[in-house]
Order: sequence, then structure tokens, then C-alpha cells
Amino acid sequence: MDQWTSDFLVRSPMFEPLRPIGAALRSQQWPTLDDLQRLADARETRVLTHGGAPLRFVAQSVKAAAFEDKYEARIYLKGEVQIRAGNWHDLFNALVWLTFPRAKAALNERHYRALRQQYADGESDRGPLQDALTLFDEGGVIVVASDGGLLQALREFKWKELFWHHRAHVESAMRCYLFGHALYEKALQPYTGMTGRGLLFQVGKDFFTAPMAVQLERLDAMLEQRLLDTGALETTRELAPLPILGMPGWYPGNEHEPYYDNLDYFRPGRSDRS
Repeated sequence: MDQWTSDFLVRSPMFEPLRPIGAALRSQQWPTLDDLQRLADARETRVLTHGGAPLRFVAQSVKAAAFEDKYEARIYLKGEVQIRAGNWHDLFNALVWLTFPRAKAALNERHYRALRQQYADGESDRGPLQDALTLFDEGGVIVVASDGGLLQALREFKWKELFWHHRAHVESAMRCYLFGHALYEKALQPYTGMTGRGLLFQVGKDFFTAPMAVQLERLDAMLEQRLLDTGALETTRELAPLPILGMPGWYPGNEHEPYYDNLDYFRPGRSDRS
């Protein structure tokens, strides 16, 4: 899909987190930097990076050599998120910034500090922390449940038990919210094999009865706290693999039991996984 359409907002429940902010983009032309900036400026609470800079959407520049002009450093120090014109990947990144601003700012701070340490140490290669941060930024899913048993089944790769045998319970006591902008891009044309990387949270039953705006604010705060924990997300193994098209209602065909017998997609987990 290389042409602008806002139909994605109503096409699938996977896009539900973006609907409140994305509804303002329903027009016939691709959103411009000014359109995105107006959305940022219209927020009741100003979006700031942890470096104190207000969020700004700017055109992508040539590859930078100086540390302060690197992608993550530029966001942290100047608030400048680079956007390529007509690019779904970058558009979804902007919409996630506007939907989960605290979590994105926390991710950026961890990235910035890791990058600064990498430069200080004279290392040319990224470390496992940066790999984990990037994996969640690109393909992350926020998973919440009021029943810890559902989260445990997910951790243990009990996919059919979770999504089929406990389907009704999943529908009432568990939800997934896409975070990664690359995952949103894939969701434009979903395919069996799509896998997210989840951070899991247990919540009270009242969470699911709250308006979506309230849910998103609570998710943003919980995710910010988790991401700012310097002892968390040190490796990619801390992110739970999630075959997201197994979620009830997220993909045609998963309303039939044999869909969950595809072990190439719903893979059993490794026995040594924590």
C-alpha cells in the first residue's frame, strides 16, 4: 500500500489504539509534517522528550556523522523525529509517538544513554540493550490481563489452550495493544506468521470497562515505568513472542479450531525459557 488511505483505522481491531489520534487524519491527501505537528501541538499535555525538548516532526536528513545528529540523539536533544514523506513506517512511528508519548520518550532516553555509552567506550557495535529496545520499538505489543493465568499461558507458549480453549475468557479478561510501528505497517496487509514481542502487565477488571482514552493513558504510564527501569529490557529474551493473529477477532480464519494447529506459526516454546 503506497497510497494514502485512512481506511486502516476501521479495518481491523489491531489499529484500535491509533483511532483516537488518527481520526483527525481522514483526508484525501497524505498527512504532511504540518498535519502531524498540529496533532502534537493540539494535545492537552505537551509532548516532551526526557531531554526536555518539545516534540517536532521534521523531514529526514542525510545520514549523520556527529553524535548529536544521530537519530535517537537528535530526538532526545532537539525533540526532532525525522519523517520520510509518503512512508507508512514513519507515519505509524509518528502516530505511536502521539498515542504513547511517555513510553516513546522513555524508550528514546534508554536509547540515547546506551548510544552515549557506546561512543564513550569506543564500541562500533550495538549492545543487547539497544537490540531489545529496537525490537520493542519496531514490533512491540502491550499485553494486559486481569487473570495472571492467561499471561502465564502466553509465557509458556500454550497458544491453543489460550486462544481456543479459553477463548471466551481471553475476550473478556485479556487485551493486546500494538505498539511497534513496523508491526502496524505489517497489519495493513496481515499474514499468518506475523509475530509481535510483548511486555506483559496484570491489571484489575475495571481496566477493560474504562474508556479507550483512559486505557491508553494508563498503558502509557505503565509502559513508561517499565521502560525507565534500567534493570528491565536488557536483552530481547525479556520480550514474549506473540503470534498476534491468534487473538480472537484479529484475523479471518482464527474462528475455526484448526487454525491453531499450524505449528509453524503457533510454535511451542523452548523448555529453558523463563
